[in-house]
Formats: sequence, C-alpha cells, structure tokens
Amino acid sequence: MSRLPPFSCFDGHRLIASGTPEVAALALKQLRADNAAGPLLVFDNSSGHTRDFDTRGSDAQVLARVAEAFPTAVDAGLEAASEDAAVAPRGRGRPKLGVVAREVTLLPRHWAWLAEQPGGASVVLRRLVEAASRAGADREQQRRGSERAYHFLQTIGGNLPGFEDAIRLLFAHGRAGLEAALRSWPDDVRDHALRLAFDPAADATDR
Repeated sequence: MSRLPPFSCFDGHRLIASGTPEVAALALKQLRADNAAGPLLVFDNSSGHTRDFDTRGSDAQVLARVAEAFPTAVDAGLEAASEDAAVAPRGRGRPKLGVVAREVTLLPRHWAWLAEQPGGASVVLRRLVEAASRAGADREQQRRGSERAYHFLQTIGGNLPGFEDAIRLLFAHGRAGLEAALRSWPDDVRDHALRLAFDPAADATDR
C-alpha cells in the first residue's frame, strides 16, 4: 500500500498535487499566478486541516520559507543515537531480553484458568496483553482516520449533497456505506476522503 503524501493541494474539488510541503507550496504558487478559480486549499494529510503557505516572491524564496517552517530532524536523530550509545555501554554477559518481573494480583479462579493454559501463566498473560494492545491500536487508528477525513470533508465538501449522511457513515467506520454515499461526489474529493479515513499509511506520512 502506497504511503499517503504529507500534503495535498486542491483547486476547488480538483486535486492538483500531492507530496512534500515544497511540492504543495509550489503548486499553490502556480495556481495563484494562474488566477485559478479556487478555492485554493492545501491540506495537511496527517490531520485533514488546511495549511497556508506564503507564496510571494521567487520559487527560491518560497522554498526557503518552507525549509524554515519544516526543518529536517535527521541530524538531531543521529546526534541523539550517538549520545545514547556513548552513555549506555554494553555490559558483560548475556544481553537482557527486556522482561520485567512484577507482582500480578488475580482472583483464585483466574489463577486456576491460567494454570490450565498451555505455556504457563506468563506466556498467556503476555499474549492477552499483546492482543489488547493491538485492539486498542486499531481503534485509535480508526478514530484518527475518521477525524482526518471529517476535517477534510467539512472544509471542502460541506455544501455537497448528502454531507450529513456521509459524516454519519464515516464515524460508523463503514467503508462500503461511505463509498456509496460519496458516489456522486467529485472523484478527487471522494478518493482523498477514503484514503484519509481508511488508509493505514496515512498515519505515517513523511515530513
């Protein structure tokens, strides 16, 4: 599954460009220079909110302002990794496996049930915690996707037919129903909303 680009630039209901903040800023600059009909909107795909760019001056000036607004974190990350390596020398003996022993309080019937499970209590408890963590992560991903798509649709499609029904279906997390509700909408708006709502890669947009 392809990763959703960080920013998307729209001219009305038509998607013009998706990509880095530099791509979005230059696309917006060109649209403004061409006196495009608009409204001209750039969406931050990590949130669904709009972002404005100062497109005055030359392309180089625009890109310089974008670079200042979106500084790279690569050097900082490398420095942090170097510092961690310096202050955490490896000890002698076998490496630790990250297992932490702590007291767990359960009712007798819980201990009895655990004793009947293959692998022992520790294995079963770890498996249950992992399953609960994944379920919680899935719910959080759904919530973020619905909120992203909602902000996008509220801005760009609030006056389109069936808007309220579409939002209801969005927060019900029903992709098939939402696709049906958006079938008559402009293609770019429909497709982008569905990606924001249901594409897991939207949670990992590059900056």
